[in-house]
Amino acid sequence: MAAVTVLHVGGKRKLSTWHLPCGGPVVGSEAAHSPAEMGGGGQLTEPGETSAGGGRAGNVYTWDEVQKHCHRNDQWLVINRKVYNITQWAKRHPGGVRVISHYAGEDATEAFVAFHPNPKFVQKFLKPLLIGELAVTEPSQDQNKNAAVAADFEALRSRAESMGLFRAQPLFFFLHLGHILLLEVLAWMTVWLWGTSWTTTLLCSFILAIAQAQAGWLQHDFGHLSVFKMSSWNHIFHKFIIGHLKGASGNWWNHRHFQHHAKPNVFSKDPDVNMLHVFVVGESQPVEVSKIRHVLQYRKPITYGIKKIKYMPYHHQHQYFFLVGPPLLIPVYFHIQILRTMFSRRDWVDLAWSMSYYLRYFCCYAPFFGLLGSVALISFVSPPLDMAFVTCARFLESHWFVWVTQMNHLPMNIDHEKRQDWLSMQLNATCNIEQSPFNDWFSGHLNFQIEHHLFPTMPRHNYQVLAPLVRALCEKHGIPYQVKTLWRGIVDVIRSLKNSGDLWLDAYLHK
Repeated sequence: MAAVTVLHVGGKRKLSTWHLPCGGPVVGSEAAHSPAEMGGGGQLTEPGETSAGGGRAGNVYTWDEVQKHCHRNDQWLVINRKVYNITQWAKRHPGGVRVISHYAGEDATEAFVAFHPNPKFVQKFLKPLLIGELAVTEPSQDQNKNAAVAADFEALRSRAESMGLFRAQPLFFFLHLGHILLLEVLAWMTVWLWGTSWTTTLLCSFILAIAQAQAGWLQHDFGHLSVFKMSSWNHIFHKFIIGHLKGASGNWWNHRHFQHHAKPNVFSKDPDVNMLHVFVVGESQPVEVSKIRHVLQYRKPITYGIKKIKYMPYHHQHQYFFLVGPPLLIPVYFHIQILRTMFSRRDWVDLAWSMSYYLRYFCCYAPFFGLLGSVALISFVSPPLDMAFVTCARFLESHWFVWVTQMNHLPMNIDHEKRQDWLSMQLNATCNIEQSPFNDWFSGHLNFQIEHHLFPTMPRHNYQVLAPLVRALCEKHGIPYQVKTLWRGIVDVIRSLKNSGDLWLDAYLHK
């Protein structure tokens, strides 16, 4: 979310637009903090030694003071009661500046532990940023976070570690990689042995779609550092799978996907629910969108005057979803976004990996389909009749990806920032799909979405063991733990879109 700030520079008023990482929707302007407030104050003890992060290493702070520092140019956070000034360092954060900025002004302990397989190693990067700690009179949890839930969840993590649930079985993942490579070879052999008739072309596209979807689940494992103990090996395999096998960008995926995990289903923080130009989601956004007159989109103010917002006929979104959602997400939206991100950030390493995919692809299929035919295999170029089915490969994969990922989140609670504890936040935004060998394979074990969101670095083959423990903890604290059938999960996606569209129409016409 963006906000407009009026700064006084040299006696002149200067308008500045900046990203607001810690608030809900902002309409109008936000007053700037004073220079004293931006630096560091509110300490309860005598100043200590100055740290590299700015501030005083011996200071003691209250939550009220920490929560003031949640702006783009002024960011503090708390980990294990230690207060860190991450303002300058956030730009160098390996996971991206946005994911760490989403926790500015609040306790990030649970997220820090969840994202880093080896927190002790990461601590050395935090040490220069330390500016103090919370006062002894201050609770460890801020805002609406439940201390009892957080304590029990920490105990659950310790139990999972003692059970060895964070230890991966490399053979599992290499067998999975082997079956993907086998599918790639099988697709090529189909046209090599039987030619490019409609039947073999359709069969080839179907096999390629399976290989691409399964490669998507596998890169997800390496991207979350859940396979090898050494992060560097995870990064190498992640680049190979998402770059060479799928033609995408590992850094683009990391920076986008980690935001989703950090703040799932939170407007302005989870990019997966920022779809206002096409869909309205949840129960609050449809009503707000129908009434708001001046909206500030990310870094770009947009004024609608007296008109209400209506990018699309949202009351029909459950119908046009089938036309613009599953078919277009990967082949159009993601494809354009990936290329734009790699070039704008000059990410030449990811670009090289991505180009190796296209080079391999054309070398394999250009001899059979020609240059244009091979392009049709992975793009929207109008192909000859014998290529019409091959174009479906990316479309099939896109459908597969959309339904698997959205059935776990879109029907759940989608709202503005509530600053809940990790367990409550993830369970409000996530549900599971019933376990079965097919569902495990079909979804890459993301049918255990709850367990994955709670412990993103845990190897997926251990989710089934962990699930009963998570369910018991949820029952203890009265937190809903939802499990659906695959069919109900799919139907609920459409039902939630219809409900949100109806809310928008009612508010648009009558409020």
